[in-house]
Amino acid sequence: MIKFENKHFKKFDFSDSQIKKYLNSAGKDLNIARQSGVEEVKFQFTYNALIKLGIALIACYGYKVSSRHGHHIKIIEKISEILNNENVLIYGNQMRKTRNTELYDGGIMITKKQADEYYDFTAKLFKKTHEDFFKNRLNALL
Repeated sequence: MIKFENKHFKKFDFSDSQIKKYLNSAGKDLNIARQSGVEEVKFQFTYNALIKLGIALIACYGYKVSSRHGHHIKIIEKISEILNNENVLIYGNQMRKTRNTELYDGGIMITKKQADEYYDFTAKLFKKTHEDFFKNRLNALL
């Protein structure tokens, strides 16, 4: 059973259409990432898509993420737990640390290889999650 700590998650009754909005937004971000020829843009939109996918997954369990220090870490942890995929924790935290370094520590160069690798991982995760999780849990969303 998946436990949602009160410090980071609040009980909330989401409608299917609200969850669908999160998924559509994540898909839109992935599409922007795919089309971008700028590594930093590709990376940022890929990271946003991962977080939005997590928000949608968490919403399926009837919880809303509290916006507070460390909430992206908790979202990544819950994606990994819900999908039973340790690679989400590994890649997600690498992405989060890279984003934080880029945002708060004066920036770094995102290489094409990094941007492509993170995009490929997130796009495959998004597709698999749609096929396996949402098809079984929320047929109305597809």
